[in-house]
Amino acid sequence: MFDKLEAVVLRYDELTEKLADPTIYDRQAEFKKISSERSGLDPIVKAFQEYKQTKENVLEAKDMLVNESDPEMKEMAREELSTGEARLTELEEELKILLLPKDPLDDKDVMIEIRAGAGGNEASIFVADVLRMYQNYFREIGFKSEMISVSESDEGIKEVIITVKGEQVYSRMKYESGVHRVQRVPKTESQGRVHTSTITVAVLPEADAVEFELNMNDVRVDVYRAGGNGGQSVNTTDSAVRVTHLPTNTVVAIQDEKSQIKNKAKALKILAARIYDKMVREAQEKEAAERKGMVGTGDRSERIRTYNFPQGRLTDHRIGLTLYSLDKIIEGDMGGVVEALITHNQALLLQGESEA
Repeated sequence: MFDKLEAVVLRYDELTEKLADPTIYDRQAEFKKISSERSGLDPIVKAFQEYKQTKENVLEAKDMLVNESDPEMKEMAREELSTGEARLTELEEELKILLLPKDPLDDKDVMIEIRAGAGGNEASIFVADVLRMYQNYFREIGFKSEMISVSESDEGIKEVIITVKGEQVYSRMKYESGVHRVQRVPKTESQGRVHTSTITVAVLPEADAVEFELNMNDVRVDVYRAGGNGGQSVNTTDSAVRVTHLPTNTVVAIQDEKSQIKNKAKALKILAARIYDKMVREAQEKEAAERKGMVGTGDRSERIRTYNFPQGRLTDHRIGLTLYSLDKIIEGDMGGVVEALITHNQALLLQGESEA
């Protein structure tokens, strides 16, 4: 482990030296790449520096216990030794986790698609609930979200697509992909019977242009008149846009904006994210046999979680997590769920490292 840490420090110093070159600012893509890599190494370097300083303090405390005659100084040395050794153990565990293989997508911003599944109106209502849950959580942790497209139903939302930006968004949201099941008594149910419905969530990493660029030769763009409930600008102009990725037959249709240009831009952004996500998932599937630390982030049809309102219970089926604080979670207090998934994934990765 310590050889790896010394190599990390060496790489960190190399990157710092490159960033000190004033000409780097003329090469924005290179500057961004180097800055991102250095930023990723920063927590490891700081933890290793603290480890080395703490180890030095422990050695000094041991030396003082042997050579110091003053009782008060000896007692002070014992306290420092006890505190230092405990901190060394903590830092060793932290460093093991920090050295785990990083998911290259963790730093990405994301696009989240939430769709109603089985259950009719109840599913649409739950889409709106989960959207609000995510939005409240994003506000709490400083992420910025923006609605890209929404298709409303009589009582809820059939489908909604949002973008989310912030520090390591994908690392925190990637475990949300899959089928979410809700169990509760509908407002219209006079007998008090529990109704079960489902929604699907897909978390798509957004690619930088330097990594992936949609080939417009593979895209067909169709325009048509927007449908709706009538009113100004509805069915009077060809503002709605449908884009089709011909090699994969992936289709995105947008009519949210009155402007054809804005609808086209949104549709192409969603299409690019879906194609990139498809590429990523195909690559992950090829590596699945070697990857021991994956907590169901690829299979969109996997039932990952149940929200049982009569019992006030949330259960994540992948890691056996059950929490009886559903009222707080559905209002955006998701930290406990997200951290549990991250911790479980880290444990799997550590196990894989020890077996390697």
